[in-house]
This record gives sequence, C-alpha cells and structure tokens, in this order.
Amino acid sequence: MNNYFRRVISASLSPNTEADDVWQAVSALFTPRKWRRGEAIDGITRWLCAYNNAKQVLFFNSGRSALLAILKAFDIGVSDEVIIQAFTCVAVPNSVLWAGATPIYADIDGTYNLDPKDVEKKITKKTKAIIVQHTFGIPADVAALQTLAKKYNVLLIEDCAHALGGVYKGKKLGSFGDAAFYSFGRDKALSSVWGGAAMIRGVHITPNEKMKKYHAHLPVPGVSWILQQLLHPIAFSCILPLYTLGLGKVLLVVLQKLRLLSVPVYTGEKFGAHPKDFPAQYPNALASLLLLQLTKLDRYTRVRQQNAQYYTSALAPARGSTVPAFIPGAAYLRYPVLVDKPEELCAAARKHGILLGNWYHNNIDPAGVDFRAVGYTVGSCPRAEDTARHIINLPTRIHAGEAKRVAAFCTEHV
Repeated sequence: MNNYFRRVISASLSPNTEADDVWQAVSALFTPRKWRRGEAIDGITRWLCAYNNAKQVLFFNSGRSALLAILKAFDIGVSDEVIIQAFTCVAVPNSVLWAGATPIYADIDGTYNLDPKDVEKKITKKTKAIIVQHTFGIPADVAALQTLAKKYNVLLIEDCAHALGGVYKGKKLGSFGDAAFYSFGRDKALSSVWGGAAMIRGVHITPNEKMKKYHAHLPVPGVSWILQQLLHPIAFSCILPLYTLGLGKVLLVVLQKLRLLSVPVYTGEKFGAHPKDFPAQYPNALASLLLLQLTKLDRYTRVRQQNAQYYTSALAPARGSTVPAFIPGAAYLRYPVLVDKPEELCAAARKHGILLGNWYHNNIDPAGVDFRAVGYTVGSCPRAEDTARHIINLPTRIHAGEAKRVAAFCTEHV
C-alpha cells in the first residue's frame, strides 16, 4: 500500500518542476502585461550567448521552430536533402519537411546516435546538411561527422534538445557544428514547458542575418497558448502527488481535453502536418520560467551524471539487459537500457510508482506516426528499429534514493 502514497518517479512528467518554478509560474500568470514582451527575453539571450560564446542566439516557441529557422536561414528547401537519424522524435523530420526539403534517414550506432558509416552511404549531390542528435544527452561521434561534413561540403547542425549541459572532449555540446538548436520542452534538460533556441556560427554572416529577419517577422503566441503553458507547472504541483493514486493521470487527461494544458506533440504532426502555432517567437512569460531554470543547470546536470554513473555500476552485472558505458561529460537527460520485454517491464514499474520512459519505442516517436508521411521506409535502418523494440529510459533528474529504487526494481524484474 505504501507505493500508492509515494510521489511518482518519472522520466517524463515535468521532472524539473520544483516549488520555486510553480511560484514563478503563478507570478507570471498574474502579470499578463509581460506575457508577450519583457525583460526576461533579454536575460536568457545574454545567458545563452555567454554559454556558447556566441554573438547571436534567437529564441522561438519550440525546438522544431528553431530548427526550421536554421534551415530557412541556409536556404535549405525544395529538392534538398537533410540527413537525420532514425530513432528520433517526429518533430525533427517534420521541420525538414516544413522547410520543403526531404529527410533522409541514417541508422544509429552504439551511442544511440548517427552512425557515420551509414551517413556517408546516404550522402548525395542533393545533401545540404547533417543533423546530429546527441540522443539522451550522450555525445555522438561528432569528430567523424565533422570530417564527413567537410569532405562533402555539407552543413553540420547539432540537435541539442537533450544535450544542454553536456561536454565532449572538453567542449560543450552545441559548439561543434555550423549551427545548433535547443529545446526547453516539459521533459528536457531545462523546461519552460515549450520553447527553443537557435544559434548559427558567426562565420556564417549571411545566414545569421537571414535568421534574424525571419525571426523578426514571426508572431508572438496568443494569450490562450501562453496561458496553457503557465498553467502547466501549477497543475503538475497537484498532478504529481496524486499520480500513484490514479487521480493525477485522470486530472492530466481532463485538463488536456479541456485545452487548459497543451500536449507535447500535436495530432497532425504525426502525419507530417504543419500546425499553425509553429513557428513563432518565444513569449516573455515562458522566458521568465526559463530564466529561473538556468540557475539550476549545473545542479541538474551533476545529479543526472551521478545517477547515470550509479545505474551503470548497479545494472551492468544484471542479466537480460544492456546498459551503456558511462561517459564523463554526457548530459544524460535519460539513461537508456535495452531489455527483452520493455512493455511488460514498464507496466510492472507503474505498479511500483515508477514511470519508465520509452523514447524512441516507435523508432520515430510518438506512437501513431505515419512513417510514409514523414518519409521513413521500414527496414531501412535495422539497428534503430531493433533498438526501438527493446528500449526503456531510466529517469536521471531524481534523488539518489529514488535512483536506488529504480535500479533495485530493474535488477529484480529484468
């Protein structure tokens, strides 16, 4: 019975939300004059420029909007190809499609990231860019991908949606490509419920100017959309304590049905549709949430790395599972494990108050994505497809005692 009264351990249910984040959302809620424009935008822009040693960083209402802006800035569109990995979120190929280009899927290697050997096989005269994902915050083989990009004169774009706070060979993830973009979604390294940022290297003067003009002409989201996001941390302060009782999940579904809370992926996106909400600028209300979260990045990253290191030592001897080698500097947004029966394990974990993640159990998540609509051919990336059939993600932004609970459960049930 005690499990029903424990706070749920989750990889996906607003893992970053703390009491001060809730109060910040309440404060923003009651200052509607600052919802769309305000000084918080300037604060986060200065922070990310300093973090990346960049002259220009532009903020958007989502990571997919930020990626679209980068593609537009480099004039990537009709008749062009962009190589992305299978084992990803539908938001990535959709941004390529919205730009008018064609996503070309390459397989993954043991890091859950692009396999450089397969990437080279997929490069053609139409290839204009390679998007490298850093899945789960684990660095890809960026050195090999940089070599390919230079060899074939194509752009290297870093998808840092999972990787903020991560380091590879002494350099921050996001500093290796011609451009990089970030996401501040509800379950990313830092969260403002929605949001994204785009950065193009200073040597690309014309694309930087084009992106700035593109950004300036985008609308700011409407008040109803902003209200949805501000209500999210407040609602989850009630949803999370009630989740193991079943009431929290019911409350979440009801609030989403009433459109008081947003969903992370719009229904139409599963079929390649382009929702009218994207792209848009980043509203100041959400920037105020992110400004507080930025002060926590070092602490969150340190906790994630410590728990990932613990999982590696605790789960490596377990039979029936495959765990990655611990990589110092990796951001470890989630910790991936391969098991024989992931759905059964996730169902059993729920009974113990543990919600294991399942990125990317559909290969191109979420479930229900029309592969044909997003240009994926089943069988073209066998390693990604096999990984999708066996993947679970362990939460990392949790207390050490909770990590021990998760490890103990996995050891017993795998």
